[in-house]
Amino acid sequence: MPDKDQKVDDQKVNRRNIIIVKINSADRLFAGNEMLDISQLKDKIKEFLTNPADDPNLPEKEMKNIEGLGEYPVSKGVISLQNDRGTSYQAYIAVQNELVKAVNELRDEFARAKYGKPFAALSEEQQDIAKKAVPQNISEAEPKDVSKK
Repeated sequence: MPDKDQKVDDQKVNRRNIIIVKINSADRLFAGNEMLDISQLKDKIKEFLTNPADDPNLPEKEMKNIEGLGEYPVSKGVISLQNDRGTSYQAYIAVQNELVKAVNELRDEFARAKYGKPFAALSEEQQDIAKKAVPQNISEAEPKDVSKK
């Protein structure tokens, strides 16, 4: 038993800051409670992470002091990827690629807005700034039976 005086850190993540992306055993894709086609996933994730209209159902932004940039609103958004044991490897990789593509496009947009050039053309220091401004927070759960949605 833990000591009665021991403090427990509250590591709860606000529900609005998490989007659960599920792939069931039939390779059907869900983001939140919405069934999506893979072609819709990247834009859905970009909207989730940027929360352009400050929607109270989408992630909060936290002002962070990024060295070399100053104060910048950084999304607290986390993408939780869950798949079923029966999910095909092809579907899993396709979804993973779309999630990474969404983050890469946001970093590219940041780079063009701040530095006038694409992310790939930035210096290492500028790329580090872009990565801090647009973090890639993808959490992967162990495969399980998500077919129940």
